[in-house]
Amino acid sequence: MSSPGSHPDEVDQLLLNAKLRDELEPFLDESVHILDCRRLPTDAENEFLAQMLAWERAPVLPISQWFTPELTLPAPDKLNERELRKLLTVTIEQLYSRRIVLDFTDHLSDRQLYCLIARDILPSPEKKLDLPRNYLHWHFLDVEAQPETWLSFYASDEERDAWAAETGQPLPPRRTPPYPRKMPRRPS
Repeated sequence: MSSPGSHPDEVDQLLLNAKLRDELEPFLDESVHILDCRRLPTDAENEFLAQMLAWERAPVLPISQWFTPELTLPAPDKLNERELRKLLTVTIEQLYSRRIVLDFTDHLSDRQLYCLIARDILPSPEKKLDLPRNYLHWHFLDVEAQPETWLSFYASDEERDAWAAETGQPLPPRRTPPYPRKMPRRPS
């Protein structure tokens, strides 16, 4: 029986909160204690705790092993341009099916992007987190190491102005990306 003024959903949320905290006990650190100070609504706190628990329990696997069968790509030198482009499109869709989003790709040719996926993404060990709102963003541009590319193709006018003001250096001309792609994006 619920007490006067409480709703069955509130009781369920409090019971879930206790269960999640018990399951997180072996992993406790300061991030759980921060929650006590925030005064989040119980349902929001439960969502956060469930995400923490999923993170702690998630296996670390090479991304290629997130797929059954394992996602492997043929050597790029064994593919002609048409075969490579078709396989690249399929691979991008497969990665997105596991909530892996590829960012800053329009300055790379199909062959360059394919090679980077095969060399950098597929063997990379990452937490395989199965949460519907969790996306892994893979950036194909290091803004710090390649500011000219970022400024030329991707930076907004505000970002370009801020960079110029901060560094005192002249801006490279804005250019049209040589390989524009319509890539799958994280839903808004």
